[in-house]
Amino acid sequence: MRSIWNGAISFGLVSIPIKLVNATESHSVSFRQIHTEDGGRIRYRKVCELEEREVAQGEIGKAYEDADGTMIPITDDDLASLPIPTAKTIEIEGFVPAEKVDPLQVDAAYYLAPNGVPAAKPYTLLREALKRSGKVAICKFALRGRERLGMLRVVDDVLAMHGLLWPDEIRTTEGVAPDANVTVRDKELDLADALMETLGEVDLNELHDDYREAVEELIAAKASGEEPPTAPAPETGGKVLDLMAALENSVRAAKESRGEDVAGVTPMRTPKEPAGKKSTATAKKSAPSAASASASARKSTSKSSQGARSAQGAKKATEKKSTAKKSATTKSTAKKTPAKKTTPRKRPA
Repeated sequence: MRSIWNGAISFGLVSIPIKLVNATESHSVSFRQIHTEDGGRIRYRKVCELEEREVAQGEIGKAYEDADGTMIPITDDDLASLPIPTAKTIEIEGFVPAEKVDPLQVDAAYYLAPNGVPAAKPYTLLREALKRSGKVAICKFALRGRERLGMLRVVDDVLAMHGLLWPDEIRTTEGVAPDANVTVRDKELDLADALMETLGEVDLNELHDDYREAVEELIAAKASGEEPPTAPAPETGGKVLDLMAALENSVRAAKESRGEDVAGVTPMRTPKEPAGKKSTATAKKSAPSAASASASARKSTSKSSQGARSAQGAKKATEKKSTAKKSATTKSTAKKTPAKKTTPRKRPA
């Protein structure tokens, strides 16, 4: 790794010569700008506005632009002669527990390597002191034209330095939190805890950049004249409005993905059906009504049959009465009708 800065760590009266190297690197796929019509490269040329000509890198310096547009040249020698102790020194200001450093302040990371054999002993001394204390060192250093805040800690057997933002560079959280007063129920918190427990811990070394891999596959396919891979269509599910249902479903999905038993997951509550659809309960209510109607029909039929039988009985009784009446009338008439008197026949003289 190439050194980007040489200096020393000032640990009280102890000076530790070190070399600063970048601890991180970017694996992002970089692109060039081209002219879409013919594929020609688009380049940026550094042109002097006064002479209207392109200038080489060696002719370029730095300057501060004043409010009225005046350029005030600043040379590297001007910056090197500044009366600050951190120009070539990492000045340790004190030691604090690591949890005292706000992660929002953490910026770029560097490794500090001992510069030369004499630096090995004090380097190892500071490293072991930090290990035993469990603390980190807060320091100041100057890099790329400005003084910065830093934090020294031990990574494996190496001293690492994290650049820190100054406290006044961290914005406040005012106006970021939700405006509405939201109440979270204990059951929702229990489900969130269950989801966190199901997802468990993650090994950062197993994570990788899916987007970068997809870009590399795309480039390889185009370079070989093959059809570029297409992304699968995203799953379109119904919008979940119930937070409890969403949490329950998340726990279930997480357990299924890990091959765990999902029997203990509380089933999701059935959402309310929209108006206009008949529910099962309504159908069940309709079924007894049909049964009642059938029973009523049977009762009606029974009553009708009984009525018919009664009518037939009444008719027979009437016929019997009528016949008896006629018989009685006939007898009565026979009794009342007097017998014809026989007139004696006269004999002739």
